[in-house]
Amino acid sequence: MAQDAVRAEGRERLREGAVYDARLARRLIRYVRPHQRWIWISFALLIAASASGLALPYLQGRAIDDYVAGGETHGLVRLLVVFVVLAVFEFVMKGLQTYTLDRAGQDALVDLRLGVFAHLQRLSSRYYDRTPTGRLIGRVTTDVEALAELFSQGVVTILGDFVMLAGTVAILLWMDWQLALASFAVVPVLMYVTMKVRFKVRAAYTTMISRRSRLYSFLHEQVQGMPLVQLFAREQESADGFGQINSELRDAQVESVWWESVLSAVTELIESLTKALLLWAGGLVIAAALLPDGSLSPGGLTIGALFTFYGMLERFFRPLVDLSQKYTVMQNAMTAADRIFALLDTDDSVPEPRDPVRVDGCRGALAFEDVVFGYDPDNPVLKGVSFRVEPGERVAVVGATGSGKSTLLRLLSRLYDVQQGRVTVDGVDVRDYALSDLRGRIGVVTQDVFLFEGDVLENLRLGGAIDESRALAAASALGLDKIVARFPAGYREPVRERGRNLSAGEAQLVSFARVLARSPAVLALDEATSNVDTGTEELLQGAVHTLTQGRTALIIAHRLSTIRDVDRILVLHKGELVESGTHEELLARGGVYEHLYRMQYREQEG
Repeated sequence: MAQDAVRAEGRERLREGAVYDARLARRLIRYVRPHQRWIWISFALLIAASASGLALPYLQGRAIDDYVAGGETHGLVRLLVVFVVLAVFEFVMKGLQTYTLDRAGQDALVDLRLGVFAHLQRLSSRYYDRTPTGRLIGRVTTDVEALAELFSQGVVTILGDFVMLAGTVAILLWMDWQLALASFAVVPVLMYVTMKVRFKVRAAYTTMISRRSRLYSFLHEQVQGMPLVQLFAREQESADGFGQINSELRDAQVESVWWESVLSAVTELIESLTKALLLWAGGLVIAAALLPDGSLSPGGLTIGALFTFYGMLERFFRPLVDLSQKYTVMQNAMTAADRIFALLDTDDSVPEPRDPVRVDGCRGALAFEDVVFGYDPDNPVLKGVSFRVEPGERVAVVGATGSGKSTLLRLLSRLYDVQQGRVTVDGVDVRDYALSDLRGRIGVVTQDVFLFEGDVLENLRLGGAIDESRALAAASALGLDKIVARFPAGYREPVRERGRNLSAGEAQLVSFARVLARSPAVLALDEATSNVDTGTEELLQGAVHTLTQGRTALIIAHRLSTIRDVDRILVLHKGELVESGTHEELLARGGVYEHLYRMQYREQEG
């Protein structure tokens, strides 16, 4: 599994670095298209802001030449009013443009997150077995946030930068094509610097992403295993490991920021030198055009025109600087999009049948027919297992650890699919049922209980999927009333993360009650009583005995003392079904079951 994760990380790193990918862009557009009206509004606002912004240097030049230079102030106030109105207009347009663009981006990202989460729900258990949780969380959080930055600073603003750049170039050429061409001469230098530095930025960012994924995975693992870390006094070693990964992430982040800073500083230096060159050259032109009386010759470069040219040149560099900075944003977004769509393209879900079988009701007849299965196909866990469970029959499955007991339930509920043979419910292959239909017929209680955020009642109802009266009736039948009575809020008592304020037995009862509330035709219990205390076990066993009457029950048993009253016991040994019979019959046979029972009995006596 670790090797698969390393190979997956390597494939991602090979994909990273693309600034633009038409295929990824087309897929992103699918999420933006439903909200495109905000995009068009944003673009229109950006054009309006750019147009008003380009008019401001022109008005400044007019004010200098027409009024300030001649000492005329009569029309200056009117010109200043127009200037202020345009400046305020530009400010408002930019603010509205930012809001509408972010609105479109956030709406699109909501749809994308929903799509990713829905896809995660469809992926098989096999996929989760070999994929680190931290990697998947990073897809929904960090990678989606990288796309949020793209939407807020990306496509529309880049188009706006090009519009501003084109408009500025046209005005500069119209004002003085010679000075304009001299100013444009620095563009190749700026492009060269950008191209050189961007490779450094890309390498640093690739390293940063890899180390961030490692940090998430390490943090998730350590938090989940904190009780074990504390029991073995490994706090310092755990902190040292986290500190090393954290420092490596910091170093990668600092390196990325360093190269971005170099690019920004070099760009600003080139801009300043160009402006200084413009003032020097413009000053020489104006000085050469001075007449003996101190006035400028008509038709030549004026101080106001030079001031306008200077202001336009500043607006010429602004989009260039923005584009160089947005290179990193685009690169990060393409990398994030590639990782997200690689996850969405992962075809590791449990396949739904094209034409699912629709059967009214469920008798609860189960059959395993020559089933062969292995989590690693080359090392089968089950080897040609065959047995039948009649409707209403209660059958227990026992065996040593690793014999394949829990695997039977995973195949029955299609968390995994068999490699050979088939599993049937009421004579129909489980692969021919719609997943929701199949899993609605089977109630599974696992050994590892998972409780969600919310109160006890919400966990019983699975967030509202089960009717409240049915959930409370099932809880009462199991004796859960006596347990929740100690809580101040009763069934409305908030459940802490993973049910930390409930004992293992109490949490198991909640899990069992919410399954029974669904009234499934088949009950599948995976060592459901192995983590409860003696008192709770007696309570649970009494409820199980009552509630399994008239239902098919397949019980994976750890404590053999809890299954004496089942109809039949199946014994698995090294992936093969070796014995079948009642408790007394199997003890009298003196085989594998008798050996397991005597060994467990001696452990209890000891």
